[in-house]
Amino acid sequence: SATIKGNLYGADGTYAGNGVRYFLLPEAGYTHQVAQDLYFGLSFSGNGGMNTGYHDNPYGAFGGRGEAGVNLQQIMLIPALAYKVTPTQSIGISANIAWQRFYAQGLAPFAAFSQAPDKVSNTGYSSAAGVGVRLGWNGHFGDRLTLGATWASKITGSFDGYRGLFAQSGGFDIPQNFGVGAAYRVTSGLTLIADVQRIFYAQTHSVGNPLANLLQGNALGSSNGPGFGWRNINAYKLGASYTYSPQLTLRASFSHAQQPIPSGQTFFNILAPGVVQNQLSFGATWHASRRGELSFYYSHAFRKTVNGHGSIPQPFGGGEADIRLSEDALGFAYGWKT
Repeated sequence: SATIKGNLYGADGTYAGNGVRYFLLPEAGYTHQVAQDLYFGLSFSGNGGMNTGYHDNPYGAFGGRGEAGVNLQQIMLIPALAYKVTPTQSIGISANIAWQRFYAQGLAPFAAFSQAPDKVSNTGYSSAAGVGVRLGWNGHFGDRLTLGATWASKITGSFDGYRGLFAQSGGFDIPQNFGVGAAYRVTSGLTLIADVQRIFYAQTHSVGNPLANLLQGNALGSSNGPGFGWRNINAYKLGASYTYSPQLTLRASFSHAQQPIPSGQTFFNILAPGVVQNQLSFGATWHASRRGELSFYYSHAFRKTVNGHGSIPQPFGGGEADIRLSEDALGFAYGWKT
């Protein structure tokens, strides 16, 4: 949700952005041992819930009509190979094949600031596809310690239907990231896990460019056009896995991420208030038989508010925009060993 205050054009108020509250996200995976030290894997996942739906348009005072919001959906298909170099060291490579689609509505006030005014809002769904690569390493050091590292390239994409909204004529890339992690087996049943990930949001122009670029003569959709002003962040995770019995494994984790959205960038981020920083998760796997297993998890992202500071440009009447978000996720999975 969002709150606007101190605006000269009368936009003050609180706006609920959860027009759609529930999302079903499919996932599937397959692994196969190709040779003695070579393994093949294939995974599929759908990413959703990255949307806002404001029945009461927060940009209505500036000329926005109807509902406002955006919807970004992603499908990832990842074929991968892993090779055991030594009995304790493995490397892997995968192709990250991404398909995305996006729509925006209720953003007519921004058309006057665009190089393509008819490609800013309400143009229906626009799709984009791209391919990236991921590299990984995993090593066991003694009986207790395991270390790992991974790097994923940027995946480029472009929404032609919104080339007047996103910088670089609709460019919308999935950012580069890398991470390192460690697992330590404390006892035969308890393993502690820690990892850190670096995500390069600022390298993606549509996400990283600040809204202030608009005031410097860069139109929406131009090569250096304004965006959401997200910063690069680090994300930290701590977790534990406990084998309660031969049939039951319990898991828990806590993650903390740096804030990607500066206080001066909240006005445009009413559309994408990705401000949550702390997340707590619980899960379990039940080995129902020698071949089959059932897993579930629950995750809660704690409510976070970013208060605007110098956030609404003077052409829109000044004032401040505060944005907030909390999220919950529940998942189930079934695995079968052939």
